Amino acid sequence: MRHSSLKKKSAVIFQGFSPRAAIFAIAFLAALAMFAPIIAGDRPIAMYCDGEVFFPAFSDSISDEKIDELKSKRAWLVMPPIPYSPSSFDFEAVLSPPSKRHILGTDGDGVDVASKLVWGARVSMSVGIVAVGIAIALGCIFGAIAGYFGGIVDWAVSRLIEAVMCFPAFFLILTILAFVGPSIYNIMIAVGLTGWTQVARLVRAEGMRIRELPFIDAARASGASDLRIMLRHLLPHTLRPVIVSASFAMGGAILAEAALSFLGFGVPPSVASWGSMLSDAQRYSGFGWWLTLAPGSAIFIAVMAYHSIGERISESGGRDA
Repeated sequence: MRHSSLKKKSAVIFQGFSPRAAIFAIAFLAALAMFAPIIAGDRPIAMYCDGEVFFPAFSDSISDEKIDELKSKRAWLVMPPIPYSPSSFDFEAVLSPPSKRHILGTDGDGVDVASKLVWGARVSMSVGIVAVGIAIALGCIFGAIAGYFGGIVDWAVSRLIEAVMCFPAFFLILTILAFVGPSIYNIMIAVGLTGWTQVARLVRAEGMRIRELPFIDAARASGASDLRIMLRHLLPHTLRPVIVSASFAMGGAILAEAALSFLGFGVPPSVASWGSMLSDAQRYSGFGWWLTLAPGSAIFIAVMAYHSIGERISESGGRDA
């Protein structure tokens, strides 16, 4: 009985999050990314002095000198919940474990780990959204063209898909970054250019099935152009498999960015990211457990949440069929 209960518990764990928990996790990470300046930063959210209201956290035009001047006048101010930025150093608390002052501790430079975690969410979520957007756009274009026209067009697109899939995606991304240089924008483009093949294959397969249905013949008989048929009739019917693929791709893109930053091919050192936090944690792996726990947990939660949503949509599609 005990053995069977352990098997049931382990099965639940490896099934991933429940849909509600996955959606909550993604919404929470998205909120961290969107509102990073008012969650973690050394600039006040709002200041009131001499009848004027200032919002330094939302404006770069308010200089640090102006903020110090307002503070000297005893201005009323509201600081973020985490009053540290990824570029501020607390030399009195270098390699400090989690405490009331730094809830997730500090790294070897005295930078607050919680602040880096919040701002790292902005990098990871941005890379995931933009890279997956590029992959979906390319995959839908090539897949719809191949599935709708067939023949020599399908043969050419299929050979292109196979040529891209011949190379391991991660090493292809490294090759692209070696030529164009590491930056957050280049990572987005590189991940997007190497991740469209799965979407293209799904859209192609659905397109080949849908193009033989009666409503496509009716659209052709009504005089609709090929472009209109693909946009209005073919692509909308491929929405479910594309959403499933996009959900898995989001987790893969976040993991790819973390791996690239971990290896030093990601964002610049001045930009906080989960992968670079793990890379820095290697130097203190013997005792700085909190340096690995925070970014590692964030990557795990983000990837697992997106995969859980993709699994649930895929399962619901199978039951509907």
